[in-house]
Amino acid sequence: MKMVKSLLLGTAAGLVAMSGAQAADLPVKAKPVQYVKICSLYGAGFYYIPGTDMCLKVGGYVRQQIGWGLNGSLTNGANVANIDTRQTQNFVMRSRGYITADARNQTEYGTVRSYIAVGLSSSGTAAGSIAAGDGATGANGFSANRAFIQFAGFTFGVTQSFYDFYSGPATSFFGGLVNPSSDTGDGGKAVTSYTAQFGNGLSATIGIEAQRNTGVFAPVGAATTAGGTVALPTTVGLPASAQRAQQYPDVVANLRIDQAWGGAQVMGALHDASGTYYGGTTATGQPGDAMGWAVGAGIKLNAPMIGAGDYFQAQVNYTKGAYGYTNAAGIGLYSKYNGGVGGSYGLGVASDGVYGATPSSVELTTAWGVNAAYEHFWNKSWQTSVYGAYLKTSYSTNANANLCGLYAPGVLATVGGVCNMNNGVWNVGSRTQWNIDSQTAMGVDIVYQRLMSAQVSTPAGIIVAASGAQPAGLRTVGDQGSWMGQFRIHRNFYP
Repeated sequence: MKMVKSLLLGTAAGLVAMSGAQAADLPVKAKPVQYVKICSLYGAGFYYIPGTDMCLKVGGYVRQQIGWGLNGSLTNGANVANIDTRQTQNFVMRSRGYITADARNQTEYGTVRSYIAVGLSSSGTAAGSIAAGDGATGANGFSANRAFIQFAGFTFGVTQSFYDFYSGPATSFFGGLVNPSSDTGDGGKAVTSYTAQFGNGLSATIGIEAQRNTGVFAPVGAATTAGGTVALPTTVGLPASAQRAQQYPDVVANLRIDQAWGGAQVMGALHDASGTYYGGTTATGQPGDAMGWAVGAGIKLNAPMIGAGDYFQAQVNYTKGAYGYTNAAGIGLYSKYNGGVGGSYGLGVASDGVYGATPSSVELTTAWGVNAAYEHFWNKSWQTSVYGAYLKTSYSTNANANLCGLYAPGVLATVGGVCNMNNGVWNVGSRTQWNIDSQTAMGVDIVYQRLMSAQVSTPAGIIVAASGAQPAGLRTVGDQGSWMGQFRIHRNFYP
């Protein structure tokens, strides 16, 4: 028995010794390798591209919007024809998804940055890529609104205009004609600019940008129709622009300050508002070149004494022959029906300039506008904004006469006739948003907009042309109003 016990203990000791020898021969476990190295130079979300000194941040967002009272367009809202008929698309949906990439690295000239934002969008007006309106067919289209390079103070590519200061999307879900402003934030502009930093938040930028064309119109007068009445065209009857093809870009400059209390900016722009030919061909002659211009000022005031994160922002613009700097949407006509025959109709023509028959010159259009908004944070989960806009468009005596030659042929010669193409638009709205977390929010935005219509009348009445379900017939021309609403849910991921 003792012999068996000794044999078992000896065998066990041998196995332990053998195992120890084998373990000693195994390679030492390698330390973990950091395949993705964090880059802290430029903020959260950046990492080094392996094998390079370039830092990259990938982000983006996903969004759905649901609107009512917008005539099938979340961009242009109710300010197009065919309102208040069974063919009006009051309900509209749109979804968007963007991917962003921000790449930066250090050079002897400082930081070099490149940025892109590309994605899918179901957006499109009745005349756009989706025939029946935003999201009506469920189709998606490629969308891109940012692609630029920055280094040593220069910016090359598509980004927001350096004229802009007031941010419409910051306090409202609506854009375009619903909130007329200089803001090009959504679509962006092609720019080539240089920004000088003077320290203490003070900077100045000068550069060239893609033109903000609204149209230069050269309407031709027509005879009064039977009975002394006149026929007004609708949106589809907006005259083709007689604006000269782009020969040089807009020149834009600003002086800006950003500090703890907020910020402010003064800015200006020069714009080509020249026409083509009197009769559409080189043989008919042409008006002289015309230069439009714009000036503006903006301010942002932080108000932590009222609520953490609260702020007020505003911007005012004055333009002569550069309407796009008061309304970056750049659409040449506000137009709205109210009821059928016997109802009313409102219109407001926008343009950079107007000229008539030889030897007239381009009469530059005057426009001015103001935007203001206040954002209040009730707590970290809830915030509410109140905002408003006002835009006024005015024509000289000659420009008014030429526009009336198209929109009210012969009306000035009609006894008792009135044609005044000056017009305006204003709105007031409010958006309340629930912040689910720091990157996800949903909210509702309600706005009322009022079109201060051009005034056109004759003793016999006004015949407004047919458009869609709206038949031709006598209508009064006057101011129009619209209520519009929108729900949005939005989620960022390191934008």
